[in-house]
Amino acid sequence: MAEGLLCLVVGPSGAGKDSLIAGAAAALADEARFLFPRREITRAADAGGEDHVAVSDAEFAARRDSGGYALAWEAHGLCYGIPAIIDDALAQGSTVVVNVSRTVIDAARARYPRLRVLYVTAPLAVLAQRIAARGRESAEDVAERIARAGISAPSGPDVVEVRNDGALEDAVAAFVAAVRD
Repeated sequence: MAEGLLCLVVGPSGAGKDSLIAGAAAALADEARFLFPRREITRAADAGGEDHVAVSDAEFAARRDSGGYALAWEAHGLCYGIPAIIDDALAQGSTVVVNVSRTVIDAARARYPRLRVLYVTAPLAVLAQRIAARGRESAEDVAERIARAGISAPSGPDVVEVRNDGALEDAVAAFVAAVRD
């Protein structure tokens, strides 16, 4: 069977990555070839935001050190991991869609032959409003995230930009089209 497609979802905080992933997962629920694994994060399960698997710092380190993550990184004082089970799904020809940091794109490109980067964007004012509405960050944290928003936008022939600044259903439709082969 052909190697599956790994879709890396990246973009600044507040761009709506989680909303688009959830919308695409719902839209593609009847198609078994699409997999949307949850990230493991060293953040409490009840912290709000995305549906993730909460792990302790020690659990994360043990899983990372034993090869339990296909991709792992640190950001915003937390550790994030994509479970290594995605490798089996990709080997079976599945399309795997994961929310990652832009910092792991190069490592993923080196490891996975079939890869697409979905760069989710929105205007700075929209990002600031969305981040503040989450209620997880202080005003200072919101300002820091906005300051980083335009830094290091991904580039390359495997990058597809998905604008999420209008109706959510329009952005979900564009996102779904981008994850399809």
